Amino acid sequence: MRERNPSIVIVGAGFAGLGMAIQLKRHGFHDFVVLEKSRALGGTWHDNTYPGCACDVPSHMYSFSFELNPGWSRMFAPQPEIRAYLERTADKYDVRRHIRFGVAVEAMEYDEAARRWNVTTADGAVLRPRAVVSAIGALHIPKYPDLPGIDKFQGTAFHSAEWDHSHDLRGERVAVIGTGASAIQFVPRVAEKAARLVVFQRTPPWIQPKPDFTIPAPVRALFKTVPGAARAFRYAIYWALEARALGFTVHPRLSGPQERLARRHLRRQIPDPELRAKLTPDYTIGCKRVLLANDYYPALMRPNVELETAGIAEVREHSIVTADGREHEVDTIIYGTGFKVTDALAEQRVVGRGGLKIQEAWANGIEAYRGTTIPGFPNFFFLLGPNTGLGHNSVVFMIEVQIQHVLSCLRLLQRLGADALEPRPGALRRYNDRMQRRLRRAVWSEGGCQSWYLDENGVNRTLWPGHTFEFWAQTRRAKPEDYLIIR
Repeated sequence: MRERNPSIVIVGAGFAGLGMAIQLKRHGFHDFVVLEKSRALGGTWHDNTYPGCACDVPSHMYSFSFELNPGWSRMFAPQPEIRAYLERTADKYDVRRHIRFGVAVEAMEYDEAARRWNVTTADGAVLRPRAVVSAIGALHIPKYPDLPGIDKFQGTAFHSAEWDHSHDLRGERVAVIGTGASAIQFVPRVAEKAARLVVFQRTPPWIQPKPDFTIPAPVRALFKTVPGAARAFRYAIYWALEARALGFTVHPRLSGPQERLARRHLRRQIPDPELRAKLTPDYTIGCKRVLLANDYYPALMRPNVELETAGIAEVREHSIVTADGREHEVDTIIYGTGFKVTDALAEQRVVGRGGLKIQEAWANGIEAYRGTTIPGFPNFFFLLGPNTGLGHNSVVFMIEVQIQHVLSCLRLLQRLGADALEPRPGALRRYNDRMQRRLRRAVWSEGGCQSWYLDENGVNRTLWPGHTFEFWAQTRRAKPEDYLIIR
């Protein structure tokens, strides 16, 4: 492995980066380096360690198809178990020796004369690969709310993705701002410790019961010893999840059973009609991310917990004041306000051919051909790029499809004896226009809500608008006619 001039640089060692590294080795590409800013692999499953952190996709689906894990302890695996799975997988396929930990990438600039990328790291080193795979994902830059006085608060404050485990919440007055996927997992844990907990909700989420349970030892043994058992179970989960896409992508009316399930769950767990009204969404299910939880609603019923739905007017030194003038004195603020999803890509320092900055290429909104490549940036590949997220199934499936697409591009270069490729502008335009037409009819645009799926112009730059098998059929193999080949 040539350290300064590897053929390929992968940025990030989470699910996407590890999957790319493993498949490169399996297909005969051994000259690559993985750059990981953290001191350990795992990506979001390394960074997020808040109490109750777990996957909201069934474990047997939230894993690599080539490395099934018959030993998942639960239907929905907790964070430590997912991270351990990634650690074992990295060791099994011998990719850890390719990873440089604690190396943050500062900039990536294409050298047209040499037809290589200059990848500059925070320590000043420069690597010159022929290809770059950006596997940083979208859930790694914490998002904080823009609240008046937020910097004046003198108590303890942290984001759920940067949990302060040294801080003891027992006996404290705690405020949680946000009611998204992370918050509904850690709120029940915080409620058990805090003397008083106020949950500040802007928009109620649709919540369905979480079909979570311990997988019995005999079943785990069956998955391990009976050929095909674990894969058959995975297929069953896959098609059950795919069925949910009908209401999201075909027509919202098809989401009736999903909404009835969520309303029944709310009625059963919240007998108080006033509180139930505050927790009932006024938008079509699926417009925002549908959440799964069995203990969130009961946590809000605890005598030491209050749900606050009035907007936050300001944050003071030791309190939060709502729009109706109420002042809540708090010792600690926990932000469960998600991540900068679209900004995570647009804020990268990437310069392509002719000095084209990625911000200039995306002046009218982020987009990529097959969610993976963009014109003007030869041999630059995104994993979990624009419009590859999902609202109904496992993104690991999408990652694997994109990895196959990248490998197809690399094999195409080998076959043609070419140096680089990039998508033709016309191919990107046709692809994105067709996709956006579908997205405008989908629940995320027509469901009557605002979400992190949409950019500042209300355009969905995050989600794939159909079934995942459609993405597989269209994306796994690169079409030579859609690419500009550079020799």
